[in-house]
Amino acid sequence: QLQLVESGGGLVQPGGSLRLSCVTSASALNWYAIGWFRQAPGKEREGVSCISSSGYVTTWADSVKGRFTISKDNAANTVYLTMNALKPEETAVYYCGSETDDYCSGYLSNVAYWGQGTQVTVSW
Repeated sequence: QLQLVESGGGLVQPGGSLRLSCVTSASALNWYAIGWFRQAPGKEREGVSCISSSGYVTTWADSVKGRFTISKDNAANTVYLTMNALKPEETAVYYCGSETDDYCSGYLSNVAYWGQGTQVTVSW
């Protein structure tokens, strides 16, 4: 059973920034792609961005391009999502997930393991 633990969520004003962290195992980072996803109230879960085992980045959500950055630190067994210029409509629970392969497929059905999620609220 692969574990992923998210942290870093919270309340931030519109235009503010947050950095989310997803701690997992060294083997997960070496062998699988890790993605960030989000689920807003009443909406389906959607993919935000993903990083492959080799470090190749895929951004799935066009709305975050230029504002969100995914990265990983293999020494810390952590994948980060740095979010800038946050908008109220980006209020959601943010999850990290490990895909079944070493590349980012873009399919939720290919996510084998999920973290518990971290709440991000963008509001005045």
